[in-house]
Amino acid sequence: MKAFVAGATGETGRRIVKELVKRGVSVRAMVRNLEAARAVLPPEAELVVGDILQPATIEAAIADCTVLLCATGARPGFDPTAPYRVDFEGTRNLVDVAKAKGIEHFVFVSSLCVSRFFHPLNLFFLILVWKKKAEEYLQRSGLTYTIVRPGGLRNDDTTDAVVMSSADTLFEGSIPRTQVAQVCVEALYQPAAKNKVVEIVAKSNRPFTEVAELFASVA
Repeated sequence: MKAFVAGATGETGRRIVKELVKRGVSVRAMVRNLEAARAVLPPEAELVVGDILQPATIEAAIADCTVLLCATGARPGFDPTAPYRVDFEGTRNLVDVAKAKGIEHFVFVSSLCVSRFFHPLNLFFLILVWKKKAEEYLQRSGLTYTIVRPGGLRNDDTTDAVVMSSADTLFEGSIPRTQVAQVCVEALYQPAAKNKVVEIVAKSNRPFTEVAELFASVA
């Protein structure tokens, strides 16, 4: 297995890279700024320059990778086109190149509540709408996929148990980014994670369950 990570310097992406390295997986991280990336990513990760809005750079960056994890996302700002370009167009480019390159498994970090149009996050230039469109594009691509929809993302680490459910069944809750990264990486190893949409949050009042069991429990 050789993993390609898009959005590698983001708060979730960098944790995905660290989790892959921790498991001994060869990692190629696509970044836009090498110097900034070196400051936040483990030295074991191979860094390549690329941009999800420039398909030719994606193709060169993926090279011989066999799996892809996408943790890209538009940053809050005043550009009304950002969610469309980053969350949909950029993901579409990744999917197209992944398909052409024969990527074996595409793990996509989406968001809870993407199916709810009347959600406060859509005030940010329809960000959930474009994430949902990206999900649908990936599902239609023919690639083997796992779509992970986390609740509100937190930078703190807790011992709360991960709760996993099927699409459009969880509508509130939060989860540490480290646990999101662990779920995304574990998806690469679990046959039960293939071609599924899963929603995840963390709760203190639930018993701990192995991620493999969680994937198996979701239809």
